Order: sequence, then structure tokens, then C-alpha cells
Amino acid sequence: AVSTGSQVLNLVTFVITALAMGVTVLIARYIGEKNTDQIGELLGGAATIFAILAVVLAVVMVTFARPLSVLMQAPAEAVTLTSSYVRICGGGIFFIMAYNVLTAIFRGFGDSKSPLIFVFVACIVNVIGDLILVAGCHLDAAGAAIATVAAQAVSVVLALVLLKKKKLPFKISRKDFRLNRQCTRLL
Repeated sequence: AVSTGSQVLNLVTFVITALAMGVTVLIARYIGEKNTDQIGELLGGAATIFAILAVVLAVVMVTFARPLSVLMQAPAEAVTLTSSYVRICGGGIFFIMAYNVLTAIFRGFGDSKSPLIFVFVACIVNVIGDLILVAGCHLDAAGAAIATVAAQAVSVVLALVLLKKKKLPFKISRKDFRLNRQCTRLL
């Protein structure tokens, strides 16, 4: 169930990562051009696009978890467990999305070490969560999904804390959080 359900999650993560790579490239470009005033607008637009995408994906994954599980050819006896995994991960897609966007920002600044630390922490939290929820509490695929989402949430919090402590070469204002010309560059 987890293997089949994670295929759905991997597909979604692949698309998110590809879009987040655009953020990385544009941040690096603006820093290279010494045009850092554009970064705030870029991040505001990216946050808007990714938030809309997270809502759409959450609705699709939660609502259509069972048909997606069948489409991914989950064995008949595992469809219910696979659906549960997809539904829980779909409900936590915001954290998966935020994690990928935040690591894209760090990479755009030339910091590839911090994302490595975030994924390391996520792996540790995920393994511990799996041991507690799957092995200890016998929650099966649902436990694995909860551990995965919790691991991503911890990484998001860690990334936000570290980002807040960094001296950033730009400012983000409220007007940056709308669909703008930077959004078209991402898409």
C-alpha cells in the first residue's frame, strides 16, 4: 500500500520540484544581476502559485484517493490502505510543497548545505515516526503517511526558522503576494 501510494506522492513531488527549480534559477539570476529587488516579487508570486496548487492537489488527492489507488494498480487487498496513505499525504501536501519551495530558495542563494540538513532531519523524523506509528501503534499505511507528513512539517519549520535568521538581500511586501509577472516566468 505504501509502495503504490508513494508512487502518487512521488509524481506530485516531481512536478513540485520541477516548478520550484524555476524559483531557484530566478533567485540565482537576480542575485547575479544584482537585481535583488525582484526577488521579493518572485517569492510572493511563487508563494501564491504554490498555495493555489497545494489547495488543488489536496482536494484532488483527498477526494479521489481511491480512484487514484486503483489507477496506480494497487492490489485489490491493498486499495483501502493505499487510499488512506494517499488521502493523508494529500491532506499534508502543503508541507511537501512548502518544503520544496523553501529548499529552492536556499539553493537560489547558493546554500545547498541547509536543504541537505533539512532532508536529513526529515529522514530521522520519518524513521522515528514509522517506528512509533507503524511498528508500535500498528497504524499500517496510515502511520507511514502521518510520519511522512510530520517529517515534512518539521523540515518546513526548521527551514522557516533558519530563513528568518538569515540576512536576506531583499524585502517581501504584501503586494508581492499576488499573481504577477514573475508568476508567468515560473510557469
